[in-house]
Amino acid sequence: MSDAPLSPTLKELPKVSPDLKSELQDFNTEKLKNAETNEKNVLPTAEDVAQERTHQDLIKGVEDFDTKKLKHTNTVEKICLPDKEVVEQERVHHNLLKGVEGFDKDSMKHTETNEKNPLPDPEAIELEKGQQQLIAGIENFDAKSLKPTETQEKNPLPTKEVIEAEKSA
Repeated sequence: MSDAPLSPTLKELPKVSPDLKSELQDFNTEKLKNAETNEKNVLPTAEDVAQERTHQDLIKGVEDFDTKKLKHTNTVEKICLPDKEVVEQERVHHNLLKGVEGFDKDSMKHTETNEKNPLPDPEAIELEKGQQQLIAGIENFDAKSLKPTETQEKNPLPTKEVIEAEKSA
């Protein structure tokens, strides 16, 4: 440690003129204006600090990583070349494309297109309309328009006595 004192001695302090000294002692603080202090140094949030710490830990981990802990591996590069069949298929496909691309359209003959749209004859149309009306009539039939009826049995079954009499005869 050094022998120098921590604070300056009275002799080492700067000298203040007596006029300034009396002016400072007589200063009235009530003459000062009130002012609001706006602090512009915004401190980071706890989340920002945690995020920065995580980032620093990650960088430190990468910098301090010991590559001697890694295992040696051999990289095997595999070049997969197509076999003869695939090459032949591509050649045929390429030749087909060349044939289509290089086709001479002028060597073609002009043809007329006849559109044929066979419509049914009027009788078939009327028959189909009749069937559709019949189906619509059945589907839309109102059963409430029917009159109530009573069923009368005209062929009654014989009673047990009549059957016994026929058996004994």
